[in-house]
Amino acid sequence: MNRRIALRHLALISGGLVLIPSCDFSKEDILAAYDNLKVTASQKTLLGLISDTIIPAGEIKGALDLEVPDFILVMVDDCFTQENQEKFSAGLAAFPEQVKAATGKKFEELSTKEKEEAILAATKLEGDDTEEGKKKAAVAYFLNSTKRLTIQGYMASEYIQTEVIPYSLIPGEYNGAVLISDLQKPRVNG
Repeated sequence: MNRRIALRHLALISGGLVLIPSCDFSKEDILAAYDNLKVTASQKTLLGLISDTIIPAGEIKGALDLEVPDFILVMVDDCFTQENQEKFSAGLAAFPEQVKAATGKKFEELSTKEKEEAILAATKLEGDDTEEGKKKAAVAYFLNSTKRLTIQGYMASEYIQTEVIPYSLIPGEYNGAVLISDLQKPRVNG
């Protein structure tokens, strides 16, 4: 074997061994796409499951198919105040614990009906000045905001605006010779 190649390999291996202790695999990485929010990949996945429960896929695409969770996170990051962003993040972090306490299972393990019931029950939570009450209020705020933004992002998506409910810039062209009974109704459900 050539001595230069052997020395090069030895240098690469020793350099790699020096870098291994600096790698921290103990905690989950925070997504860097959002300036103000500290969201992990598992929290984004949970948000996707929640939005998919709110608007599931059927004959037409669901919220997860249209990448509504990304829309939600961008809207919270860009448009919410700092206080509301903190409440949203606290609710997102506390929601799995709330579901586990209420149902005894993780949210991912629940059936569709149980997911719907868990979300509906959590949106009606009321908090108080205690630490537990603040968590309940944050979960309710998080879910109500998620529900509103899911519907907004879904209805404003290109798929809905072009294929399901075709958007027209003007209310329609004027044609005085057409009877109202001859007009077609807009396709609302695909």
